[in-house]
Amino acid sequence: MKLYTFPLSGHAHRAELFLSLVGAEHTLVPVALGQGEHKQPAFLDLNIFGQVPVLDDDGTIVADSNAILVYVARKLEREDWYPTDAKGAADVQRWLSVAAGSLAFGPAAARLVTVFGAPLDAESAIARSHNLFVTVEQHLEDRTWLASTDHPTIADVSWFSYVDSAPEGNVDLAAYPRIRALLQRVRELPGFVPFQQSKAGLLAD
Repeated sequence: MKLYTFPLSGHAHRAELFLSLVGAEHTLVPVALGQGEHKQPAFLDLNIFGQVPVLDDDGTIVADSNAILVYVARKLEREDWYPTDAKGAADVQRWLSVAAGSLAFGPAAARLVTVFGAPLDAESAIARSHNLFVTVEQHLEDRTWLASTDHPTIADVSWFSYVDSAPEGNVDLAAYPRIRALLQRVRELPGFVPFQQSKAGLLAD
């Protein structure tokens, strides 16, 4: 498998992390976003939206980070990571939707402002982040993982990168001990690979 990636992209890290956690052999192919490589015809043939990550599995092309999580879990028949029963699959899908919605418009957006200079409303993104984190902190009161009580799933992988990097977008995690404990549990999984840290936001020197 080849994963087209960019080291500061949380979406790309999400895919890389899961490939590593399940021990899937893969090669990272860096995409020069700063030079506009993702908008060139060769890359647009892989992903019409011109975004990383993209997975090339011996000619089978899968774009979108959450789609890659689902594809890899199904391809490797890892029902522990992505259940096949109706309720288990729905529980995971719920959190994939959160990752594509509230998470993207909260901590991911706040980080876009500080790391990439995106012209977004940082104050609103930070507020949305805390609204989300208050809800998730309550959800974790009697749970170890987001979608399962006893083992991680791709829900936790979809969540990790942008929550772990939330301080880069000036989103303080100090008030959320259960969320921080969840992040630590992911870090302790065999095969974990860290997300490249930026000296931005609360982590700025």
